Amino acid sequence: MRNTEIVDILLVEDNPRDAELTTRALKKRNFANPLHVVEDGAEALDFIYCRGAYKDRDRSILPRVILLDLKLPKLNGLEVLKTIKSDARTKAIPVVVVTSSREDPDIKAAYELGANSYVIKPVDFDSFLDAMSSLGLYWLLVNQPPVK
Repeated sequence: MRNTEIVDILLVEDNPRDAELTTRALKKRNFANPLHVVEDGAEALDFIYCRGAYKDRDRSILPRVILLDLKLPKLNGLEVLKTIKSDARTKAIPVVVVTSSREDPDIKAAYELGANSYVIKPVDFDSFLDAMSSLGLYWLLVNQPPVK
């Protein structure tokens, strides 16, 4: 993918298996929306804010939705969420926390920081595929974002 292309979905996931399953789930529902995967919180912010390896990316093109894991290397998901939601340029981007954490403090913290949704990754393969494709369906086709 070239750094200047449109990305509708930014997937922030350090587990290659979960990233692949999410990608497969979206393709299974015939989503043709551009998807970009990053593996840690620092890379996610670099992508969003066009820094580092993404410095040549068009700053005016923001993801339509961010699927964000919480347990990430370098910068955890809550720190990424806090940065996104505290910046006027990015606070309207829907951020869906997709994590294995069922811990109440994580859920509360995510919503307090501005998460738009909190989804616990199903353990069952078919349930995981259904959950990820339903997320894509809602956030890309049903949800109406504000006009820029």
